[in-house]
Amino acid sequence: MCGRYSLIADIGELQERFGFDGSELTHAPRYNVAPTQMALTVTNGSERRGSYMRWGLIPSWAKSASVGNRMINARAETVAEMLSFRTALQRRRCLVLADGFYEWQGKGSSRRPMRITMASGEPFAFAGLWDAWRDPKGEVVRSCAIITMSANESLSPIHDRMPVILPRELESLWLDHDIQDYASLAGILTPYTTNEMALYEVSSLVNSPANDGPELIVTVGQVRPGDGPALRLPL
Repeated sequence: MCGRYSLIADIGELQERFGFDGSELTHAPRYNVAPTQMALTVTNGSERRGSYMRWGLIPSWAKSASVGNRMINARAETVAEMLSFRTALQRRRCLVLADGFYEWQGKGSSRRPMRITMASGEPFAFAGLWDAWRDPKGEVVRSCAIITMSANESLSPIHDRMPVILPRELESLWLDHDIQDYASLAGILTPYTTNEMALYEVSSLVNSPANDGPELIVTVGQVRPGDGPALRLPL
């Protein structure tokens, strides 16, 4: 699954990388984005649009927003069959922007949080779905989910699932409204290339969504070959 991630890059870098207009967005570095919080997404209309959506998809037909609390992820293997996600898969796909995500290795008190990034350190996009729900006051709430699938070789010792990270060359295809059949989309929903990713252990401070600062992405312990950079706080 994917239950926590980071997005530290500034809005200018994100606009250039993902080709959207974010001039009206207020964006601050996020080190610990958690479910029900706001996620920066990109959708496609006449042009790409950047906007914030609640993380945890609330289907348009839901009676309560609380439904979204358990719909933060959609499984790639069943997304085309699930009532909550199948229409969004056809018509409402989005990019969920990130530059790292967290998974926990081990069980119980021995669990260790790991941060997973691109080896380059660059921001990337999760394959996302979105929907719009109207609350009892008539206000529209836009919300999203992140698609997950079986973990790749690097991540499987940590967790059996991972978010679907879109290769840059497939982001436009994922946002293409003219593509609606699952057969055409299924080839996109694959584990990201192992040798283009990095991982390293971080502080248990990330366990609490109340914590959201640069200390969360600092490497703890010994960095292993192939792991991410040994980050240090600014002096």
